[in-house]
Amino acid sequence: MQYEELTRKIIGCAMKVHSALGCGFQEVIYQRAMAIEMEKQALRFARELEMSVFYEGINIGTRRVDFFVEDKIMTELKAVAHLDDTNLAQAVNYLEAYNLPVGLLLNFGSKKLEFKRTYNTKHPDNASYVKKQE
Repeated sequence: MQYEELTRKIIGCAMKVHSALGCGFQEVIYQRAMAIEMEKQALRFARELEMSVFYEGINIGTRRVDFFVEDKIMTELKAVAHLDDTNLAQAVNYLEAYNLPVGLLLNFGSKKLEFKRTYNTKHPDNASYVKKQE
């Protein structure tokens, strides 16, 4: 799987944050803690990075990504009771809009950290992954 080592490292940071803080805080608290932990792990990242969204090659607006790690992985944080299909669809839509192959969805709002690796099946880097799923 592409970027498996990097996504594991990010998930490890999230596990450490969730273990220390538990659930119940607003998303911004987990963002701040994740920034500290990723710095400790020597991960390069941009927080609240404003990225353009394109439709048919036309810029139709921007969206802020919670974290863009190592110029490769879009990481979205949530602080909700449970991740649902809407959260997952949102993460996949962002990957497609930004033309990124892989992302992470992290939820700090439940008793156990929830995480999902998300994939842009339209991205050329995921052609072999898509074939395995069929």
